Amino acid sequence: MSDPTRPPAVGVLDQGPAITFPPGFLWGAATAAYQIEGAATAGGRTPSIWDTFSHTEGRTVGGHTGDVACDHFHRMPDDVRLMAELGLKSYRFSVSWPRVQPGGSGAANAEGLDFYRRLVDELLGHGIEPWLTLYHWDLPQPLEDAGGWPARDTAARFADYAQLVADALGDRVRYWTTLNEPWCSAFLGYGSGAHAPGRTDGADAVRAGHHLMLGHGLAVQALRASRPDAQLGITVNLYPVTPATDSPADADAARRIDALANRFFLDPVLRGSYPADLQADLASVTDFGHVRDGDLEIISTPLDLVGINYYSRHVVAAPVEGEQPEAYWRAPTCWPGSEDVRFVTRGVPVTDMDWEIDAPGLVETLERVHRDYTDLPLYVTENGSAFVDTVVDGQVDDTDRLAYFDSHLRAAHAAIGAGVPLRGYFAWSLMDNFEWAWGYTKRFGMVYVDYDSQVRIPKSSARWYAEVIRRNGLAAQ
Repeated sequence: MSDPTRPPAVGVLDQGPAITFPPGFLWGAATAAYQIEGAATAGGRTPSIWDTFSHTEGRTVGGHTGDVACDHFHRMPDDVRLMAELGLKSYRFSVSWPRVQPGGSGAANAEGLDFYRRLVDELLGHGIEPWLTLYHWDLPQPLEDAGGWPARDTAARFADYAQLVADALGDRVRYWTTLNEPWCSAFLGYGSGAHAPGRTDGADAVRAGHHLMLGHGLAVQALRASRPDAQLGITVNLYPVTPATDSPADADAARRIDALANRFFLDPVLRGSYPADLQADLASVTDFGHVRDGDLEIISTPLDLVGINYYSRHVVAAPVEGEQPEAYWRAPTCWPGSEDVRFVTRGVPVTDMDWEIDAPGLVETLERVHRDYTDLPLYVTENGSAFVDTVVDGQVDDTDRLAYFDSHLRAAHAAIGAGVPLRGYFAWSLMDNFEWAWGYTKRFGMVYVDYDSQVRIPKSSARWYAEVIRRNGLAAQ
């Protein structure tokens, strides 16, 4: 293994830190269970919707699955030692629901919980704060067979599962995220079908979004009752949405996408209501009859923090006949009621996911949440980029990713300077992994993974990030 503390090839930090983050700023990295764990049938684990989806022909690039992934289940102690070598102060991981509660109901699986007990103990033993995400998209397949997230009962099952995990780990885990990116679970999973379970029904997507948030609220209530000292939150993926021109039609297109991408989740969770314009936009899709009395009070149960995942900006325009969005994650079926909105590319640099690089958008997003929604502490719970990486003489010099992190951390610092209560930053991702429908064709990691040998190689960005953490700051540009 290369030395993770070796200075990076580029001299970004050579002058000493000119930008310092607040004392106690939480520096971390993040992963997700299905993307890294492997061991798909080990220790009593049963299939999730992603097992089923990835084993269905044509669903993932190359037919790739998470059966082995990074084999983190078996290599966890070494992976935690690598985190410690990089100086991480916190590690955000997700618990595999079907590993802990096979079938999605009933008693906990002791072997599954034991894995996470060992993980938490390893982290604490290396001085790394565990940050636990309960749901990162791996719904147990039997719950999907019973209706999935469009079915109300799934929310209740999620709260039961949260209680099982809290009973096992709540004495050692302080930070808890209920859901990761419910927009993706709802609108990619049940709207476009690009993600598991691969269903394509706009009304189901809207119902799924509501029941995900209902499950979140019920889980927060359960966690609060049993672990009153826990720091509880949700992670939402947010985007600044910009009209392509100053025309009223483009402004309305931006309003519609902002409602579906951002306000669909922010308003119920932080204001206890759905936006009126969103409900009007979706009138042809649903009458919101699935929303029952008392649901929004549960969904808006008070939190301790809000996690924000940020990757890019949406630039949108009014419809033009014959023109459609290009990227699968922007497909029209992701946007029920707004299928005709065009997503505009601006010719700026992009990542290997074809996502535009827009660091100022992080400032806008953080400021908006703080200004319009909450004084709660905010955390960037994911931020990162995919690029094509090459191993040369046992090293990976990922200067594009390093520059991406550098620009976004400067944006994060600017937001703090503007008064945003930003308390931490988690790089996505700790290591290369199974990138959902893209399989193993996209690499987001700071640590390179050779999927044949499972050798880990810290990239230049990992060594650079280690130095940022050590100095709690960035050098002058």
